[in-house]
Amino acid sequence: QVQLVESGGGSVQAGGSLRLSCAFVGVPDRRPYYMAWFRQRPGREREEVAIRARDGTTDVTDSVKGRFTISTDNAENTLSLQMDSLEPEDTAMYYCAASWELSNPRLPQSYSSWGQGTQVIVSS
Repeated sequence: QVQLVESGGGSVQAGGSLRLSCAFVGVPDRRPYYMAWFRQRPGREREEVAIRARDGTTDVTDSVKGRFTISTDNAENTLSLQMDSLEPEDTAMYYCAASWELSNPRLPQSYSSWGQGTQVIVSS
């Protein structure tokens, strides 16, 4: 069983940067098809922020394009989310997730492993 352990959240002023990390603890039987960051803003449903597929391709949602970057280390033991030019609308609980299914990677229900979440607060 793989556990996902997040770190790096915090409070920052608008325009600032944060880097979130997600450590994959344990050895999976096989590499996940997708690794992703989701967020849940107050009063809203959990939404996809950035996805990294097994083949290395990445995608970020339009609202963070050009500001957020998803990456892993060479061993794929740590998933990161570099967040620059943060805006108050980015305030949310951020979750990393992994999926071993070939289903829609933009949907939270496609992911079977989740981190505990890390809070990001951006003040204006």
